[in-house]
Amino acid sequence: GKCSVIGFETAKSLALHGAYVILACRNTTRGNDAVQRILVEWHKAKVEAMTLDLASLQSVQHFAEAFKSKNVPLHILICNAAVFGAPWRLTEDGLESTFQVNHLGHFYLVQLLEDVLRRSSPARVVVVSSESHRFTEIKDSSGKLDFSLLSPSKKEYWAMLAYNRSKLCNILFSNELNRRLSPHGVTSNSVHPGNMMYSSIHRNWWVYTLLFTLARPFTKSM
Repeated sequence: GKCSVIGFETAKSLALHGAYVILACRNTTRGNDAVQRILVEWHKAKVEAMTLDLASLQSVQHFAEAFKSKNVPLHILICNAAVFGAPWRLTEDGLESTFQVNHLGHFYLVQLLEDVLRRSSPARVVVVSSESHRFTEIKDSSGKLDFSLLSPSKKEYWAMLAYNRSKLCNILFSNELNRRLSPHGVTSNSVHPGNMMYSSIHRNWWVYTLLFTLARPFTKSM
């Protein structure tokens, strides 16, 4: 996804601590700008940007192949990109965009890089989720997973619910990933970032800005 404030600050901190950091960004120009900003702080930082558009499963595949060609270990994979309050649209893969960008793209990326994570053990996956996962459901009345809720039609779409469901998917994915891979030295955790997310994620519609402002005193912050 795009190089968000949270993503940039995380990447900068890791780079300034000596890690080799790859910024996976949809916008190449913004990714390269972020690299230069980090290098200004420490010219010896090992940081670069690569193109990754989570709204395209082909882009995810190309990124994974390009990363693997570098033959470097992968000790920390942070799945941070997200869209919130976006109008309904289908991706080139025919899926509702919030679901694909926030969850499915990350899910596919981790699957493609699982062998690298295992070889890099100890390794970890960090999935940036949200407390908003508590305010939704992805099961039908009989208690079974309802796939139509994950990638709804335009008529059934509500941006806030789509975001909440994608964040619930993040957590379920992270938990199951940890169950399967932790015996192999790869752990996974999901994390709620707190009030830092107010910076840009909800800028699509003023109503969401108002809702976030009202909720702010009751949520976690730095």
